Amino acid sequence: MRTPARIAGDLVLVLVFAVIGRASHGEVLSLGGVLQTAWPFLLACLIGSVLACVVLRLGWLREGLLVWAITVVVGMLLRGVTGGGLAMGFLIVATIVLAVFLIGWRMIAWRVTVARPDSDPSDPLETS
Repeated sequence: MRTPARIAGDLVLVLVFAVIGRASHGEVLSLGGVLQTAWPFLLACLIGSVLACVVLRLGWLREGLLVWAITVVVGMLLRGVTGGGLAMGFLIVATIVLAVFLIGWRMIAWRVTVARPDSDPSDPLETS
């Protein structure tokens, strides 16, 4: 998968995370509301994705772990310094959901690629 598609996929999943969070709390699902909730994590995810996919060019697992870690840590820091809530329950749920999203799709792509007999399973996310 090409790098821009991987970065876009990560950002879309962060938006999905924000939509699910807002919906689960009965908040309005307007574009402005979703972006208000998502922006710290979108910015953090963009930083992590560019670092992992463009600068370091890591394998799928390390890439996913780095994107996830930066998204959670930087996203929570940005949320906290801008007055967003950092309840323990939110920290735990966000960390788990973002791990499933940001590492999970890479694992699925790897599994699908490994299942193809003509594939190179070392890094299915890189194109030649």
